[in-house]
Amino acid sequence: MRFDIITVLPDLLQSPFAHSILQRAQTKGIAEIVVHSLRDYSTNKQRSIDDYPYGGGSGMVMSIEPFARCIEALQEQRTYDEIIFMSPDGVTLNQSMANELSGIKNVIVLCGHYKGIDQRIRDIYVTREISIGDYVLSGGELPAAVLVDAIVRLIPGVLNDETSALSDSFQGGLLDAPIYTRPADWRGHQVPEILLSGHEFKINNWRHEMALARTQRLRPDLLED
Repeated sequence: MRFDIITVLPDLLQSPFAHSILQRAQTKGIAEIVVHSLRDYSTNKQRSIDDYPYGGGSGMVMSIEPFARCIEALQEQRTYDEIIFMSPDGVTLNQSMANELSGIKNVIVLCGHYKGIDQRIRDIYVTREISIGDYVLSGGELPAAVLVDAIVRLIPGVLNDETSALSDSFQGGLLDAPIYTRPADWRGHQVPEILLSGHEFKINNWRHEMALARTQRLRPDLLED
């Protein structure tokens, strides 16, 4: 799967994509993550990519031309399944959406900045707008990193244990059950005996009951449907 990320701050995305699971996915050739500097597509010597908003008001607006030039240059090289704009206006990212997006081949991710982007970019090019929560950040770079991480770890072959991603929180509509590792007794705090029993059926039932109880306590909204 290929991700082309368009941003005015490419250096901000170097670290998130250079470590852990995302690094391993790229090394294996399972995922390709390419970051493009929007300033490389500016139309003036100053390499500016923003301007004052029509109608007045505070802040600067990211111009349409640099985005258009970058997107169209990429589209000349391959077909894209989605062009995603990271925005607090978008649909909130969840596990179901990450599952869906992990099955596509090529995606462009647009990172906004300043006051926002020219609406015509959204109208003409963007196929989907995604938010990571009901709050505003300084730009779309961190949300883009979150989106890519959530998707890439689901691609077959990325994780060492193929069943690991399938047992994550939210995959079954519930939070995950409590998890433990050795030692079984730490300062009198003991691991539940059922997990030491070796009885897979009973353990799975216990985990489901604990997941349901935890979801009811911490995220009852997940059970409303």
